[in-house]
Amino acid sequence: MTVTSLSDLSDSQKQELVASLSALLVGSAGGEVNSETLTAVATASGNDLSAAWAALFASVVDKAGGIDKFCAAPGGGGGGGGGGGGGG
Repeated sequence: MTVTSLSDLSDSQKQELVASLSALLVGSAGGEVNSETLTAVATASGNDLSAAWAALFASVVDKAGGIDKFCAAPGGGGGGGGGGGGGG
C-alpha cells in the first residue's frame, strides 16, 4: 500500500505508522526506544502519538532485543524460490 497523505489513513493506521517510524528513527540513531522518546519524536515531527501506541512499540522493541532485532535485515525475509529440476 502506497501512502501519499496521512489524511488518507484511519487514526489507528496513522498512529501505527507514526509509532513505527519514530521507533526506527530513535533506534537507528542509537537512542533508547521508550515511550517518552517515541512521543518526543512524533511531536517534533508535527504528529501526535498516543501513550498507548508509544508504550506498545517501546515494549515490542525492548522484548525483541532492540530495533536491529525487531526489524528484519534487508533481504533477510522469506525464503528464495526452489531451484529448478535438472532434467537430463
